[in-house]
Amino acid sequence: MASLLFRCGQYAAAAALILPLVAHARDAEPTADVVAMLSAGDFVWDSAHKVPANATGTRIVISIADQKLYVYRGATLLAVSAVSTGKPGHDTPTGEFKILQKQVDHKSSLYDDAPMPYMQRLTWDGVAIHAGRDPGFADSHGCVRVPLAFA
Repeated sequence: MASLLFRCGQYAAAAALILPLVAHARDAEPTADVVAMLSAGDFVWDSAHKVPANATGTRIVISIADQKLYVYRGATLLAVSAVSTGKPGHDTPTGEFKILQKQVDHKSSLYDDAPMPYMQRLTWDGVAIHAGRDPGFADSHGCVRVPLAFA
């Protein structure tokens, strides 16, 4: 299964603060049953889970086949979100990436100043994780779109 792995800083916890404001978000443990029920625009964030003190590093793993993003701290799964990755001909690259740049209010220089809120750049040629429309299938130009509240 093709997937992406990202190593990132500690900024994802902010999503836990806005969970009550979002209809498609659930504050729950991301069990297999809960993750299986996620549909376009949904995410789950386990704000109550206590991450072991010796857990290091935050990783984001994206399953292109399942159109899901998984957030881990150490070996602990903290969150899962539905995503929309690249459509055919604009494939999302696979491999391991580091976050190169973050920008809250980014506009695309490739696609007519299209808004890319909460952009986290993965490549210098235009691939990023950012808030955007999730139609329930791969539909981007290579980026990974996540729900706004999750971003």
